[in-house]
Amino acid sequence: MTTSDSITSTTAVTPTITQFCHQTWQLDAKVLHIDSDESKTYLITDMTPFHPVSHIWPDHPADKGVVSMGDTHYQVEDCLVGAVEQSTGKLLVSADIPVKRDTEGWAFVVVHQLPPSASMIHVDDEVMLSVDKAYQASLSRGHSAGHIAFLALNRVLAESYWRKDADRKDPLGNYDFNSYAQVTSFVTPDLCTDKYRLGKTLKKRGLNVANMLENLAGIEANVNQVIADWLAESTSVAMKLEGQALTDSRYWEWQLDADTLVSIPCGGTHIERMSELKALSVRLTQLDEQHIEMLTHVIR
Repeated sequence: MTTSDSITSTTAVTPTITQFCHQTWQLDAKVLHIDSDESKTYLITDMTPFHPVSHIWPDHPADKGVVSMGDTHYQVEDCLVGAVEQSTGKLLVSADIPVKRDTEGWAFVVVHQLPPSASMIHVDDEVMLSVDKAYQASLSRGHSAGHIAFLALNRVLAESYWRKDADRKDPLGNYDFNSYAQVTSFVTPDLCTDKYRLGKTLKKRGLNVANMLENLAGIEANVNQVIADWLAESTSVAMKLEGQALTDSRYWEWQLDADTLVSIPCGGTHIERMSELKALSVRLTQLDEQHIEMLTHVIR
């Protein structure tokens, strides 16, 4: 969806400085762009603690919260990725973004979608951005839980269900079933839902699909045991950032033990210690002849 020309005000727009991986939930920011029509207002600020939903891999939902100016508070209805053509100031949002990240002449930004009444905000105004901390934390737990679960699933399958060496290995050195087979992954509060396709290509790569499906309950039990062993220690999690911009690479890094640091490219928000999860419960379900689903619940 492109922005409307009904009410548009803009100044030089620079890439958004992101703070959603810094355990920051409130900050003051300068308005760089405001664009409003009868149904919504798009607000861009120089920095933000809000995590937007990705237009490329929308696995992690947008944060919730409010934007405040003085005593007036506006609900953040959605938080999206946008790109501004710097020569014209034109903003394109989500699926309408026509360029790849870091394309010269374009600034990738976090777009806060507010109600149309927020058109009262102007460029160069100072606003306060406040994220719903409890909601973001629930997504952070669900997202970290999903990473832990797929690593455990990879480990269990690598022990008994591959008949030949697979080219792809995960950060723990196991055959990367998750990378080969994952179709979708969606994070919701305290839950990660992963869908996998067990097609002909995966069989050719060496996975014993029939044997796997026959023993799905046993695999589920073993995955839960691996996770329980991993969570017995309150190890640390951190986000490694290669820059402050939305398009800079970010990595989820988990200190599994004294000798093992797991690093996974990831743009979401996450926990800081495994003790925040307390416990996880994984359930594997066969959906049809070629698809299984893994639900990873955070038990609190």
